[in-house]
Amino acid sequence: MFGARCLLRALRSCSSAPCPRHKPSAKLSVRDALGAQNASGERVKVQGWIRSVRSQKEVLFLHVNDGSSLESLQVVADSSFDSRELAFGSSVEVQGQLVKSLSKRQNVELKAEKIEVVGNCDAKPSSKIKVPEENFFNVPVFLTVSGQLHLEVMSGAFTQVFTFGPTFRAENSQSRRHLAEFYMVEAEISFLESLQDLMQVMEGLFKTTTMTVLSNCPEDVELCHKFIAPGQKDRLEHMLKNNFLIISYTEAVEILKQASQNFTFTPEWGADLHTEHEKYLVKHCGDIPVFVINYPLALKPFYMRDNEDSPQHTVAAVDLLVPGVGELFGGSLREERYHFLEQRLARSGLTEAYQWYLDLRRFGSVPHGGFGMGFERYLQCILGIDNIKDVIPFPRFTHSCLL
Repeated sequence: MFGARCLLRALRSCSSAPCPRHKPSAKLSVRDALGAQNASGERVKVQGWIRSVRSQKEVLFLHVNDGSSLESLQVVADSSFDSRELAFGSSVEVQGQLVKSLSKRQNVELKAEKIEVVGNCDAKPSSKIKVPEENFFNVPVFLTVSGQLHLEVMSGAFTQVFTFGPTFRAENSQSRRHLAEFYMVEAEISFLESLQDLMQVMEGLFKTTTMTVLSNCPEDVELCHKFIAPGQKDRLEHMLKNNFLIISYTEAVEILKQASQNFTFTPEWGADLHTEHEKYLVKHCGDIPVFVINYPLALKPFYMRDNEDSPQHTVAAVDLLVPGVGELFGGSLREERYHFLEQRLARSGLTEAYQWYLDLRRFGSVPHGGFGMGFERYLQCILGIDNIKDVIPFPRFTHSCLL
């Protein structure tokens, strides 16, 4: 598939690039900490999960891993740091001095000055779940609409994870922008605490991927720009050289209400933004991609983080709108707080079905977030192709699944 390898290389460079070496108080991955060549007491911060705890009379040893290395980083702390919360599986943030280790088992160790437990780990075994025996898998199964929930499981061990594969939507539409089967790039990032951080990754992914495609596949791109979308090259360069804009959902609705254009769907607070709204907002912002953030809680799924901003009551959600397409990315901070998620699931009648997902919040849960990007819509955006069915080899949509 066109550009897929370029996309994956760019995503890896955005989501898993090594941290800069080695500024004071720098945040380091375990891999970078272990590989430090000059461990002379610089102050660093490491985040990860406890793999072992050994407590002696005057000193406490922790082994912390964030999935970036097979080897864990030894943390040495005063025994006063010891507590029941520092247990196997708990997620922690450790700040201190990176020094040469006296042990022959490792080159460096982290002399802790501050240890913060980000998420406790409940080590009690879960109760067994009875599964009815029926069908091939003995349970009802469905085509996936997203790999997100499974990625959240993986992000609990590897910090930054992504997937690229087919997803399915049973949307009864034969429009130029909908497919029943399409490909999605999805990512989840642990220890992510703000939409701003998430949007930086999203913008970085779009720009890095696009520049990689332009560099590695110039003839393919030029062919589309020349015969299908004249002027798209200039529009694309305009997107790449400008910082993406940010507006809130509330601001977006006010812009739409003041528009001179007549919309098929009247814009109002609490209603979904439609394609006509999304395209207008991008034009209003000078044909620069624009992030729309903080949507009403009632519009979004149970897993998005509650902003606790009554009376409007929004969630920390974000959509990236791009010229010619509308929504390209959708993402959010995830609800990592056990009781908030428990209440949302209960109100939706989903507690039993998603008990496994709720249990993730009991075992070293951390603030995290992620996003999904429709690959075919991305190709539409950079190539200027109007119909989504023209950027996938075998388009499948309502009443059409020939191959």
